[in-house]
Amino acid sequence: MDPQLLKSKIEAVKQIPTLPGVLSKMTAMIHDPETSTVELGSVISRDQVLAAKVLKLINSSFYGFPGRISSVSHALVLLGFNVIKGMVVSASVFDMMTRAVVGLWEHSLGCATLCGIIARKLDEKESEEVFVAGLLHDIGRVMIRVSLPDDCDRIQQLAEVQGVPVREAEREIIGVDHARIAGWVAAKWNLPEAIAEPMVCHHEPPVAKAYARRTAMVHLADVLIQAVGFGSGGNAFVPPLDEGACSLLAADEAFIETVLFELEENLESLSAFSLEA
Repeated sequence: MDPQLLKSKIEAVKQIPTLPGVLSKMTAMIHDPETSTVELGSVISRDQVLAAKVLKLINSSFYGFPGRISSVSHALVLLGFNVIKGMVVSASVFDMMTRAVVGLWEHSLGCATLCGIIARKLDEKESEEVFVAGLLHDIGRVMIRVSLPDDCDRIQQLAEVQGVPVREAEREIIGVDHARIAGWVAAKWNLPEAIAEPMVCHHEPPVAKAYARRTAMVHLADVLIQAVGFGSGGNAFVPPLDEGACSLLAADEAFIETVLFELEENLESLSAFSLEA
């Protein structure tokens, strides 16, 4: 497929799916006059699609903050509760979610949670931005599922049958991988570079320039959540950790064990946000 044609098709996607369970929870909160912006923001931050919608809106030229807002909580304060209400109520939802999409969402949520844990342990000042980058790191895979469902199935079959990374299968079937598509989406939505670069470079941390440390955090979280087996990272095997990324973060075996121990304490609450909960 011609990359420019594919890019146009991806950019034309107006709505991407969110999980019915999450939307139901948020709708109930919206109609409760006691719900605070902080409480609503906590739920939005756990959903890949709704977090993307919030950041896309606040970074649009309409609000005058293009490329400047990378925190969901900051966006909620600037947008106001009424705008968030309208966004959630109008959000389109797939009536039926396939197991593949649910697994992808769980993988993204798990990755984001690990990003937050890693960022806090490393005293990253903007830990929420790292969390958001982790939540959106596979948005390219979501866009492939939504805009090219048949190709998406072929990609998954190729990855499973040949035992190759999903990125290689994507390049074979559609000519580009989901990381590159994530770059298109980030540019289209005017996402800040602090979030965009880790999204685009999380498979290849050495390529990152301005936000190499945050990219390394997302890379580490992505690999570890696949190793734990929470959600579906799309690969038939766990990809290797980049040695440079681990070195940059001083992420030795003891650090990783500590991070995974804290993750284990969060897995039960994460599972509660799945479609089957």
